[in-house]
Amino acid sequence: MSDAARKFLLGIVLFLIAGALVGGIYGYAVIGLMVAALLALVWQVRQLLSFDRALRTGNFDDFRYGDGIWEQLFSRFRYENDKSQRRKQEYRRLLKEIRKSTNAMPDGAVILNADNEIITCNRAAKGLAGLKRKKDLGQRVDNILRDPELVGLLHAKDQSASIEIPSPVVDGNWLNCRVVRYGADQKLLLLRDVTERIQLSKMRRDFVANASHELRSPLTVISGYLDALSDDDQMPSTWAKPVSQMRVQGKRMRHILGELLELSRLESAGKAESDQTVDVVDLLNKAKQAYEGHAQVASIVVREESSAGLNSIPAEIETVIVNLLSNAVRFTPNDGEITLAWRSGADGADLVVSDTGEGIDPEFIPRLTERFFRIDKGRSREAGGTGLGLAIVKHVLARHNAELLISSEPGEGSEFRCHFPAERVVVSPPSLLS
Repeated sequence: MSDAARKFLLGIVLFLIAGALVGGIYGYAVIGLMVAALLALVWQVRQLLSFDRALRTGNFDDFRYGDGIWEQLFSRFRYENDKSQRRKQEYRRLLKEIRKSTNAMPDGAVILNADNEIITCNRAAKGLAGLKRKKDLGQRVDNILRDPELVGLLHAKDQSASIEIPSPVVDGNWLNCRVVRYGADQKLLLLRDVTERIQLSKMRRDFVANASHELRSPLTVISGYLDALSDDDQMPSTWAKPVSQMRVQGKRMRHILGELLELSRLESAGKAESDQTVDVVDLLNKAKQAYEGHAQVASIVVREESSAGLNSIPAEIETVIVNLLSNAVRFTPNDGEITLAWRSGADGADLVVSDTGEGIDPEFIPRLTERFFRIDKGRSREAGGTGLGLAIVKHVLARHNAELLISSEPGEGSEFRCHFPAERVVVSPPSLLS
């Protein structure tokens, strides 16, 4: 207890005792005590009202001097008030610096609360997405940037995920969106203009598709003449081997052009919408049958671990199986084994192609789905690989909301697992026995 508080209490006690003594002189000690208590109460109420008036007006002249309890209250209030003002000034300064730094960012930044309502945004967000800090304050960001993929991104838990949406401000422009969670249920929506990258990617796809189309015609003519030469009995024997090699390379070029056209189609296509339920195990058995009777092929085993179907495009899933199986056949010795498996669970379904082949060095795994990437370029070319198969697989799976997971160790074989989400899996209802 402070000295002022002790003096205050001591003064009240002495004042009450004095009132009782004065009342006792006249034979009314209790009445004297009550009158003293009432006077003390009236005086304290008066001081309280004066202090309240001083708080409202800011005039504390009546409390600036002295050592009473009310002067102590004023002193403590002034200290805390000055401290609060200093903190407010510091917070304002920090907020101003943060706004300056965020406004200097070329990317848009939008701070959201737990309900995805806009708390504030920087200047770039206004230019990129048309947001206004004061007008849009408290508005749900998905009510302003209307895109189904953005709604999914805002509720996703994966902070590494990002989407690309059309710009709501400039037609033809594209924005990359990413959400970073921080603090107490707050989010930071980052917006970046990726129009140039999207346009370059489209130009690349168009160039590859157009070039492939243009190359097909002269290649068809050349292959036709080579076929005619090979069937001509009067062709000199010295030409037989060169013509045969040219025919093989012509066939390989047609295969490459076909895969380039397919890859361009997949890249420009959206999500695969289909109401067909595909029997994946049947496709695996058909892929296995294509290699039956080949002496230089490893043993192929199909494992049906689920009877579930897959909501997908049959031809594209078949393409995935054929590409993965052909890779396994190419890199697995004759005495090895290749396993094709289909399994499902609560989190989705897996199409797995595993082998006991030579395996892959872990440093090469992240690059396997790149176009024309080969670990052993010479060996792959001789074996007939184009380096496009896994790129096609990747894009087909992306169209089906799936992903390709690769695990391998040198000398221990490889496993290529295609994971499909639960919404793509069709579980057959149990049959009713009469």
